[in-house]
Amino acid sequence: MSQMPIDASGFARVALVNIAQEYPNKLDHVINSAIDVRTPRDLHPVFFGSYDWHSSVHMHWLLARLLRRYPSLPEADEITAVFDERFSSAHIAMEVAYLHQPSRSTFERTYGWAWLLKLQVELMALATSLPRARNWCDAVQPLADAFAERYLHFLPLAQFPIRAGTHANSAFGLLFAMEYAQATGHGVLHAQIRTSAHDWFAADASYPAGYEPGGDDFLSGGLIEAALMQRLLDAPAFSAWWQQFCPSSGTMQTWLEPVHASDRTDPKMSHLDGLNLSRAWCWTMLKNDLPSALQVPVTAAIRHHLAAALPHVVAGDYVGTHWLASFAMLALDQG
Repeated sequence: MSQMPIDASGFARVALVNIAQEYPNKLDHVINSAIDVRTPRDLHPVFFGSYDWHSSVHMHWLLARLLRRYPSLPEADEITAVFDERFSSAHIAMEVAYLHQPSRSTFERTYGWAWLLKLQVELMALATSLPRARNWCDAVQPLADAFAERYLHFLPLAQFPIRAGTHANSAFGLLFAMEYAQATGHGVLHAQIRTSAHDWFAADASYPAGYEPGGDDFLSGGLIEAALMQRLLDAPAFSAWWQQFCPSSGTMQTWLEPVHASDRTDPKMSHLDGLNLSRAWCWTMLKNDLPSALQVPVTAAIRHHLAAALPHVVAGDYVGTHWLASFAMLALDQG
């Protein structure tokens, strides 16, 4: 875990405001007929706020994580009340029904799928200390089941990975799905994830880190791939894979230096603050399994990336504050 403090109340307050804010809203919504011209809240009674569906999901995850890690949080009662209202069987049934309508097969593939499974894993963990969270888990499970099934249908058909540092990134989509498969004992899903990860990434060599970042990246395609392979391989196998995969010493520097978002009111350029957070998150996961020569520069990189991004997590334009706190939590709290 990072030594930097977590602004738990600040994160909770921004998440609570965001998940209740319906507009502006960027829908991932195919209109099949005039009946589909509806408001975000009508379409998604649980995840209608926080600008878009997937951001709403990961801000709900943030609130669940905060409730588990800080049970005496001043906002705990408000979080609990919101979850009691949102995570009802009736509301989740409407989210599931949406998926089964025509033209929904690619809805939120795979970024939103991954975050929904991540949320369910957190609710399961929370239920071990907060009994009422079991009701939330039970309610959300049909939606988690639906996305797990979508992974099982999609992954065998996906011949090639998506390496972009944005929502469709394949390694990110597998990382959280693998956590879900492990937490729930879903052996079929876990086996398929291992197969896809091996097919896509096992032979990667001399990763071209100098090609990163893209202008609207919030993930490092290379670092998130490494984090996935670290989870799937034992220590000796990962060490061998990293030696093959790691960039040259010159291009490695690209991953060690924070980036600057030149316009934080631009929804795409503001992604670069998220890139700093996700790099810090990935480096923190990877650090202990990296060669000794990287320990000092990686430790410094984590600190510098967090320092560059954290001031913009809860204060600033809504295009950033509707989602950044969740990635800050990933970076700051590995628990």
